[in-house]
Amino acid sequence: MSFLLELAGNKAKARAAAKELTIDQLENIIAGFSSALEKLKTEAEEKAKQEQEKTRKAEELAKLIAQSGLTLEEIADLSSAKTTATKSKSVEPKYRLVVDGEEHLWTGRGRTPKVFQTYFDAGNTKESCAI
Repeated sequence: MSFLLELAGNKAKARAAAKELTIDQLENIIAGFSSALEKLKTEAEEKAKQEQEKTRKAEELAKLIAQSGLTLEEIADLSSAKTTATKSKSVEPKYRLVVDGEEHLWTGRGRTPKVFQTYFDAGNTKESCAI
């Protein structure tokens, strides 16, 4: 690539390099560079059109904002997603069990605590320790 950059910056070196090639090779190189040039021009035009479209849309939005009487901060506040986490309410316990003078409470949700599981394995029911 640096060789091409060197040739592009110096016409004398480009002519010297061209003397080593045949006419068909030179025409092939010229055709390749011509198509690359056209492609780059097309891409640049497309990019310019996209920028113009963005500018036009931004101007439309600015007009709408001005007409609405709102500020950008107010719009941002109204349109942003509410990220406040809803704190779950604690669930009241449904079951109470007193073992060795110590009270154990359980909501009935999730995994059964070991104290309650031992109590149930002994043949007792949930209803017997319901609050």
